[in-house]
Amino acid sequence: MNIVGISACPAGLAHTPMAAKALEKAGKELDYNVKIEQQGSMGPVNVITQEEADDAAFVLIASDQKITGMNRFKGKKVIRVDINVCIKAPKAVLKKCVTAVGEA
Repeated sequence: MNIVGISACPAGLAHTPMAAKALEKAGKELDYNVKIEQQGSMGPVNVITQEEADDAAFVLIASDQKITGMNRFKGKKVIRVDINVCIKAPKAVLKKCVTAVGEA
């Protein structure tokens, strides 16, 4: 299963990459293909292409910030999750999101 997402926090220096790495690592362990774009003060990192967005089962937003480029995900199920929960329990977040979209 392909999953894409975006992590972003107010400063974009610590939580943003921590959440991205935690979710991508958990995805590998759960046999999901997870790609998380980081939006922070350093500019976008690991940018999701339109093709990757189109192939994704859903979009996970690990942030309560305004996310740029959401038009790439038109027609996709978007699930917002607190960035701290994504850092602390990334496997649980992915499992719950997969169940929510009915692709478990």
